[in-house]
Amino acid sequence: MLKSLPQRSCIGCNIKKDKKDLIRIVKDKDGNISIDKTGKANGRGAYICDNIECLEKAIKSKRLERTFEKSIDSEIYENLRGVIIDK
Repeated sequence: MLKSLPQRSCIGCNIKKDKKDLIRIVKDKDGNISIDKTGKANGRGAYICDNIECLEKAIKSKRLERTFEKSIDSEIYENLRGVIIDK
C-alpha cells in the first residue's frame, strides 16, 4: 500500500499540493519570521507555491500578516521572491 504524502494549502492560491512542492515560511516562538528551507523548523508555518503569482496574491490580500498575526517586513517578501526566482 502506498503511503500518502502530506498535503498543505498555498496561502496565495489556496490549492492543496504536496508539502515538498511548497515553500514554508515559519514564525518561531520569539516572533521571528523566516523561510524554512528544511521544512522542519519549529513554529507556526505557512506554505506558498513556488510562483510569483501566488506570492503577489498573498501580498495583496495580506495572507501572511493574518496567518502570523503580525506585520511582515518587506525583506521577507524580497527573500521569498529570490527563492521563487531561483527555483
